Amino acid sequence: MKSLELKTPVNRQYKSSLFDKLFSTKKSILTLYNALSQSKYPPDTPVEITTLDDVLYRGRYNDLSFTIDGKLVVLIEQQSTINNNMPSRLVLYYAKILERYIKAQKGSIYASRLIKIPRPEFIVLYNGTDYYPDEGVLRLSDAFFELPKVHEINGGIEITARVLNINKGRNKDIVQKSIELDGYVDIVSEINKNKDSGMNLEEAIAKAVEDCASRNILTDFLEKYGGEVMSLLYAEWDWDEYVKVQRQEAALDSIFEIAKKLLGMGDSVERVSVATGLPYEQVETLCTQYNR
Repeated sequence: MKSLELKTPVNRQYKSSLFDKLFSTKKSILTLYNALSQSKYPPDTPVEITTLDDVLYRGRYNDLSFTIDGKLVVLIEQQSTINNNMPSRLVLYYAKILERYIKAQKGSIYASRLIKIPRPEFIVLYNGTDYYPDEGVLRLSDAFFELPKVHEINGGIEITARVLNINKGRNKDIVQKSIELDGYVDIVSEINKNKDSGMNLEEAIAKAVEDCASRNILTDFLEKYGGEVMSLLYAEWDWDEYVKVQRQEAALDSIFEIAKKLLGMGDSVERVSVATGLPYEQVETLCTQYNR
């Protein structure tokens, strides 16, 4: 195999990832779905890729969506952290896809004739470092405000997303049925091991790709896309790091707000520092807002 030259993304908003690229053909998508659902759709089954090409979240599309035989729409998201807001995001994605589908059918939702629509299925593939069981479920209803049961008679909506842990060694009976998914899992595992050994991100990616190529993992794909694979992987990890930083900053903002409220109620700097875990000096600086 030809040596691969490492090329980092031009900017931090590189919109594609290795996962997206691996599942950009109808053949790989159908194989993936058959593996995940334990179904047996034949190779000639009509598949239409419906992945959104407009951005809802910072520099990212939804990962993968497609219809099967025009009757089923599947949305698949790859996540390195469990995001409890994923059902809410999937609702938005499905609504946009449904709007396009109805327009393509030249139908009107205001007409009396029933317009048949593809049944949605939502799958999250998790490959983060935090513990997660082989399989779990995320529910939209967990985000609802609690109301008396009397409201249930007025109808409502529920969205469930199936979460599959695809870390190395997990759900092997599913993962190994898709060459692309199996190879993706191997590369991600190697990168994580390399990072844990002390390599920086670029070194970890380069060594992982080289090792996987030498073991005939995704050989054709790696030869075809060459240096772009490095950029795709770099962008994927870069995005994960961005998300982690944003969550940490959001958590810190919440802690500051709590500290301000405690100080406003008259608590001492010492008590607020202990209660929030903020350094004494930071809490003391906040005191200036209350002329204390």
